[in-house]
Amino acid sequence: MDANEIMTRGIMTISKDASVMDAMKKMVDRRVTSLIVEKEGEHGVYGIVTRKDVVNKVIAYNKDPNKVKVSEVMSEPLMTISPEMSVETIARLMAKTDIRRFPVMEGNKLVGMVSNSDIMKAIALENM
Repeated sequence: MDANEIMTRGIMTISKDASVMDAMKKMVDRRVTSLIVEKEGEHGVYGIVTRKDVVNKVIAYNKDPNKVKVSEVMSEPLMTISPEMSVETIARLMAKTDIRRFPVMEGNKLVGMVSNSDIMKAIALENM
């Protein structure tokens, strides 16, 4: 089993210049725990903003999420994986890096996301 078989497609994105409040609303509305931050230009890099970033970097310090920009709390550059990477390899990478989700890139194109939840669900369903 590989990333292509278990990844979530239709990834939600947001601009670096958006407010953290915009990111929070989008995450709540779409029921997701992270958003990919769009790259700037052809040579830019993707970033990510997570629920943990919002809680730990904004809410915990009583910052106004309407005034804080996504660029101030996001992580970049992202570690990415290929669609052909095996689930076992992805799981080992997660264990070694303590990263819970990896964007899946095909060439320069973002095609999906694999989270630790996707891995657990795929293994559980495979063994039912």
